[in-house]
Amino acid sequence: GWCPLSPTGAQTTQLLVQPPWRPAVLWDQVTLTCQGSGTAGATTWYKDGQRWGQEGLDHITVTKSGTYTCDRPDTGLSPPVHVVNATVVLQVPAWRLLEGDTVTLRCRV
Repeated sequence: GWCPLSPTGAQTTQLLVQPPWRPAVLWDQVTLTCQGSGTAGATTWYKDGQRWGQEGLDHITVTKSGTYTCDRPDTGLSPPVHVVNATVVLQVPAWRLLEGDTVTLRCRV
């Protein structure tokens, strides 16, 4: 998994996915919400590493598969969220998992 490398207590930009499963599946009508400090409406979005035309919105509904990140002025770039267009997918909860956690897996078709 991905772990933020930041000083203890430092705020980072987070990209929340709804429904809260990963990988996110396009046919689930995925909503991404960018959370971080700074001016409201100052979010910059990236899709597949390229600046994407949803400037200023703090949340978006995804209509195309790809890798999404967002940037907030004071907290920087979020970890990526991958949205796939698959007919069968094995999903895990979107929150951070630690060794020893009991995990529910979902097989979606």
